[in-house]
Amino acid sequence: MPHTPTALLDAAGTCAALPWNLLVQEIAATAVDPRVQVPARIVMPTAAGACLFSMPAHDSQLAMTKLITFTPGNMGTSRATIQGDVVIFDIASGTRQLILDGPSITTRRTAAVSALAALRLAAIPDGPLLIIGAGAQGMAHLQVFAEVLGTREVHIASRTTASAQHLVDWALSHGMQAHIAEDVAAAALHCPLIVTCTPAHAVVLQGPLHPQCFVAAVGAFTPEMVELSAPLCQYLAMHGQIVVDSRDAEHEAGDLLQAGLPVAQYPSLADVMSEEMPRATGPVLFKSCGWGGWDLAAARLAVRTV
Repeated sequence: MPHTPTALLDAAGTCAALPWNLLVQEIAATAVDPRVQVPARIVMPTAAGACLFSMPAHDSQLAMTKLITFTPGNMGTSRATIQGDVVIFDIASGTRQLILDGPSITTRRTAAVSALAALRLAAIPDGPLLIIGAGAQGMAHLQVFAEVLGTREVHIASRTTASAQHLVDWALSHGMQAHIAEDVAAAALHCPLIVTCTPAHAVVLQGPLHPQCFVAAVGAFTPEMVELSAPLCQYLAMHGQIVVDSRDAEHEAGDLLQAGLPVAQYPSLADVMSEEMPRATGPVLFKSCGWGGWDLAAARLAVRTV
């Protein structure tokens, strides 16, 4: 029997297979698909704060596993902090169908999940937008919020001016108003959309916030990581609404856990998508930790588009 090589996509090919609007739509469909099965991901510490992640999932047609390493020690070097692959199989035959670039999947599906949450939950979904953290996640969130939510004004906060300027230049080249946020507190009051996507080594957002603010907190995906101050999380719990991306956040949402909040009591994005909940009029915190179901959504889309 002749052997058919498995398609192997690099970072550019993986991104091209996951156009923003279609990815957001696929994530919305996956969130409420009863066929989707996602066991708890395996997070195995390796060395010096590094981890190996194994994240399997399947529906009635596809099975996939994302296998990636997270190596904080690579920050500031030529090596990426996240490396690995997503392997996709046909369930009926067991045939390997596609191999995708793991970091690109992680970046794009994370940003698309934030965009879906903002579409469903934000009181003012078109911005202005404040992005805190100007790395790959910052750029991905800028792109998806511009394309899917129609955001036209963005403020970028980063530890390094060059990184912030890179995102500002992209926004300006796409007809947006864009500024480096020298004063994060002032920008937070001005912007009803905020995304925090930093390495989550320390608090980067303390408030006060715009009264109708939607905050997508992306960076902290372990109990030890944090981006939002405990008082801010407690304020949002008391005066607004908290939604988590999946039930896995119950033991991974560092911002909420360190604030002593009952994470298990908060609705997930799937709960929000499957219920007729009115759009928020006050502040919303969307805590994103990552979930294998979002990788499966990207895999389902990539199999159709490649």
